[in-house]
Amino acid sequence: MAVKIRLKRLGKIRSPHYRIVVMDSRQKRDGRAIEEIGLYHPKNDPSVIQVDSERAQYWLGVGAQPTEAVVAIFKRSGDWQKFSGDTSPSGIDPQAEKKDKTALFNAALADTADEPSVAAFSSRKKADETSSTEASAGETGAGETSTDESSTEA
Repeated sequence: MAVKIRLKRLGKIRSPHYRIVVMDSRQKRDGRAIEEIGLYHPKNDPSVIQVDSERAQYWLGVGAQPTEAVVAIFKRSGDWQKFSGDTSPSGIDPQAEKKDKTALFNAALADTADEPSVAAFSSRKKADETSSTEASAGETGAGETSTDESSTEA
């Protein structure tokens, strides 16, 4: 039996979440796995990579073949370097705690509390008014030159 370490896709459309699994290569992509050894969430910022290093080393040691995507994930986590003896550094940065969205909104609201909220609308209206007056002036100027040219030709 050929054993592979590959990604099992979960999640909704355009919101994929993957599990790093060990499974028979003849199984379908989302089929029954022998063991789940990690998680990969690419849409999070920064992307979440969690690998059970001990189990990954075991399966690599007994001959399980990782796919290209899993090798890239193992290189980021440092498991591939342990297995192959490579000296290149691993690339996962520690995950920072995300701030609460309401706290961010309240902080932004507090920063703009001193400024009048109407200024943004009035500046846009003024810009629209000046562009519309320039356009109307350009139309009358173009009309005058065409009538002048037609009168000089006749």
